[in-house]
Amino acid sequence: MKNPIDSVVEFFSPIRAVKRTAARNALAHYEAAKPSRARKFNRDKSSPNQLVSQGAVALRTQARHLERNHDIARGIIRSFVNNVVGANGVGIEPQPRNKDGSINTEYADALRKEWVNFCKTPEVTHTYNWSQSQRVMCRTWLRDGEGFAQMLTGIIPTLDHGTRVPFSIEMFEADLIPMDYDDGEKIRQGIERNEWGRRTNYYIYKTHPGDASGYITRTAMKRVPANRVLQVASLERMGQLRGVSEFASVITRLEDVKDYEESERVAAKVAASLTAYVKRGSPDLYTGATADAEGNTVPRDISLAPGTIIDNLAIGEEIGLIDSKRPNPNALTWRQGQLRAVASGVGASYSTIARAYDGTYSSQRQELVEQWINYAILTDEFVGMFVQPVWEQFVLAAHLSGVVPIPKGMSIDEANDCLFVGQNMPWIDPLKEAAAWNSLVRDGFASEVEVIRKRGQNPRDVLEQIAEFRKKAKEKELVFSSDAKTTSGNGAAQDMLKFQGVNNTNPATD
Repeated sequence: MKNPIDSVVEFFSPIRAVKRTAARNALAHYEAAKPSRARKFNRDKSSPNQLVSQGAVALRTQARHLERNHDIARGIIRSFVNNVVGANGVGIEPQPRNKDGSINTEYADALRKEWVNFCKTPEVTHTYNWSQSQRVMCRTWLRDGEGFAQMLTGIIPTLDHGTRVPFSIEMFEADLIPMDYDDGEKIRQGIERNEWGRRTNYYIYKTHPGDASGYITRTAMKRVPANRVLQVASLERMGQLRGVSEFASVITRLEDVKDYEESERVAAKVAASLTAYVKRGSPDLYTGATADAEGNTVPRDISLAPGTIIDNLAIGEEIGLIDSKRPNPNALTWRQGQLRAVASGVGASYSTIARAYDGTYSSQRQELVEQWINYAILTDEFVGMFVQPVWEQFVLAAHLSGVVPIPKGMSIDEANDCLFVGQNMPWIDPLKEAAAWNSLVRDGFASEVEVIRKRGQNPRDVLEQIAEFRKKAKEKELVFSSDAKTTSGNGAAQDMLKFQGVNNTNPATD
């Protein structure tokens, strides 16, 4: 509906009406979409693969340099690996399903047994076990932007799998897939695709380009089907083929922090070297040297030591000290602000990066809760790109080799069904956390299995350990309050609540 005022203006002066409409349209815009002298405006409309081609290798190189030479960058990567993968890696609990949906425990036990054997030497060099392989791959992914692995199944000349199931993985860095290998059609950045953009083949150098003494020819590459290659990559834009380092947006800030801290350290060293000067009343009093007892001209020397009394100053002279104003009292505040920005950029916890564990229990837990979702998302991505495909191929290899055949009537999808157990949020105050979980379990809002998994343990293993311990304790006639059969009913849970000053006595059991 037209504005009544515009209608009146248009009736008496059409020209002014046009100007009013043009002015209104000029004001109706996003300020951020309009450049100005005071604000830079980026007009780059490059595709994701163009941007990656121009900067991914340089960013990867800088990220590796920072990891080698900057303590903060190295700590960030270590923090990510510890929280995404953890000490024991992402666990796998086989849960193969029968047609009726129940778990085939016999087949699950057989798979679990062979998986334990595989975890000892999962990769071709026999250098890393399975949890180490996960950590190495996760580190490479977050630092370089991507990491790769080739799945090798069956009998392969010169390859010793080292496990009963003939299956291994070959891990390699992004350098082995040339970023500049394009044919102008289907092959781009070392990856071949079909008409729909689906990856069909990878072109991989047989040796690391950094180990080559001369120019590497295209004949030094091998063409590997995409269904055998795992790419763990940070692909943030649709259609993106290669990954970019997680440090891409914070590299310059980390370098500035490193340079600033280095400057402050040098300045502090200079300040620690006490430097004095002699100040005279006028320039014509300066002679540049003094005479000794024999009349010889020698440079003037004033010794400084604790308790020194200087009584040989001439008339109009005084001692002055050079003050470099170091250390800078504002350096810590500036550093904290920069590290908070870095933490926001990479998605890590500021407390972990800065090693600043201050604040109340509530504030620490709030930070941990908000941060942990980022670790959980990264774990989910890592499982989907690396852990799950390895497990599914292992189950298939175990079946094809006859080591652990799939039960009759069970499909491959039912056979490789499993539960991936990632890292769980740690407890800040174990007493409060344990009491909370105990209350949830007792009230029926959570299960014992969930609590065990929240602690990063396998419920099956915990039950076996408890059963074996109870058996040994009974043989030795030992009684522990953790065994409900030997207590008034509530056992250690009631003792914990009493310790907290909570009266939760159950009259029905007393």
